[in-house]
Amino acid sequence: MVDSREQDEGQVIRRRRSCPECGKRFTTVEEATLAVIKRSGVTEPFSRQKVVSGVRRACQGRPVDEDALAQLAQTVEETIRATGCAEIPAPEVGLAILGPLRELDEVAYLRFASVYQAFSSIDDFEKAIGDLRADRSPPAL
Repeated sequence: MVDSREQDEGQVIRRRRSCPECGKRFTTVEEATLAVIKRSGVTEPFSRQKVVSGVRRACQGRPVDEDALAQLAQTVEETIRATGCAEIPAPEVGLAILGPLRELDEVAYLRFASVYQAFSSIDDFEKAIGDLRADRSPPAL
């Protein structure tokens, strides 16, 4: 190996190599793959686009633009990659979405959480709204 350089915050490694037989130089690009393990057991590559499309439905009719959705998907991917695991269960992807979505838009957060966490009654919504209000309130003196 002649030279190695990281790109995309360490997710891609570009290596300049030399063939031991002929001496010619060539470049390889190695990318860290991230896989999602679905509930069915099937594994598929992580896709920012799938995160964006899922969150876009929750944001329908809300004042959220495409750039904010792309940023949210990037944040989710960075959070998942920070775990250091090459494969992550799908429910953990959903959990990684909830935090940034809550910061982005509370109504979209409630919509997404109601599906993701399978709200079954109005009590589930009231609890989630209560949690949002509690986090928003200034601390009591």
